[in-house]
Amino acid sequence: MTRRTRIVARRAQPPAGARAGGGATVDEDGGSRPVPPPVPAAAAESAPPAPAGPAPLSVPDRARAYGVPTWAVRAMAVGGAVLAVAAVVWLGFWLLFRLPMLTFAVAVAVLLTALIAPVAGRLRRAGVPGSLSALAAVLVLLGVLAGIGFLIGFRAAATLQDLTRPLAAGIDRIRVWLIEGPLQLDPQQVADVRNDIVTRLYEATPSPGAGAQLGLYALGGLVLIVFLVFFLLKDGAAMWAWLLTRVPDRTRARVDGAGLAAWDTLAGYVHGVIIVALIDAVGIGIALVVLGVPLWLSLTLLTFIGAFVPIVGATVSGAVAVVVTLVTNGVTDAVIVLVVVLVVQQVEGNVLQPLIMGRAVRLHPIVILLGVTAGGLIAGIPGALLAVPMLAVAYRVLEHLRTHPAPAAEREETVPPSPAGVTPSRAPAAEREETVTPSPAGAPPG
Repeated sequence: MTRRTRIVARRAQPPAGARAGGGATVDEDGGSRPVPPPVPAAAAESAPPAPAGPAPLSVPDRARAYGVPTWAVRAMAVGGAVLAVAAVVWLGFWLLFRLPMLTFAVAVAVLLTALIAPVAGRLRRAGVPGSLSALAAVLVLLGVLAGIGFLIGFRAAATLQDLTRPLAAGIDRIRVWLIEGPLQLDPQQVADVRNDIVTRLYEATPSPGAGAQLGLYALGGLVLIVFLVFFLLKDGAAMWAWLLTRVPDRTRARVDGAGLAAWDTLAGYVHGVIIVALIDAVGIGIALVVLGVPLWLSLTLLTFIGAFVPIVGATVSGAVAVVVTLVTNGVTDAVIVLVVVLVVQQVEGNVLQPLIMGRAVRLHPIVILLGVTAGGLIAGIPGALLAVPMLAVAYRVLEHLRTHPAPAAEREETVPPSPAGVTPSRAPAAEREETVTPSPAGAPPG
């Protein structure tokens, strides 16, 4: 047997010393090298595994490593989040404005539902089925709207036919006052202004075809609003419950609370506007009746409707009442109506708004004015009408989410990743003191 064959045989059969827990082994050159004793199974299980490598750095740590200030990282994160939210909001409004009639119909249906929901609720509590109670509430709403439309439209048209001469005489009085009064305007300038006003009114009047198309659109929108109100009254609670089932369990309570806060705000806003509008209409209507203004009923209803657009609506309806009184009754009665309108508006702004609508809206008058202006510039009269309730609802939802933070289960402490095989401990440092295994008697601790 050659020397190389003996080496291979020895390597195939380990020495007895190595099998017993120590000794040496022979290498290819015939030398010997020590073999470490085998590690017991219990010791192998208790020994910590070798670390897999350093834990990954967090974003702030990586930024610090590259010399980027922490405030810059936070600013970029906040800016990115704001841009993402703004993009989503812009996309949502773009889609809504692509379908203006549908958007306005849905918004008006929600407002009317919040207005007459107490009626349907009382009928349902009295034992009336849900469908019948919703139908009865819708019929009451249609009756009220039809009465208002009749009084404003047909009654005003019939009255204007009898006021043709008084209106012409009133316009002549205004022209004479502008020329011979303290302003001393040039007659040609007055004629040019009059012609310009008449031309603009003529251009604003739609053609017969456009008027018919506008009437069809209005009728279709009205039918859509009626059906939406009916189904919202009948199945609104079931729709909301269905939406909540699509929300994760951990956030369902917060979403439900935010939705209820939004609905309470909307209902409070609508009911408050109704009360304020009634008070405004009654105050100005009494003055018109006492002065004997021919169109007092139509002007009173116009004041009531104008109150649904805060600040701007009351101003416009009051200005119309003053102008009509000036044309029909003269300067003295117009000045009296103007004083009454100003007093009513001051009472509304300083007393009625804080007492009646303060709890529902909770918006500063500057915010309301800017919102109404922005809504009017973006979407005209519908935008001005819907600006304040949208702002109020958004504010209350954000306040609810701020004052009702996420449960503790959603804010679990984030533990940085540990090396492979090592389980991190959540105990405080004082409770994670190293525990020394007691040594046998007489043996020094290892």
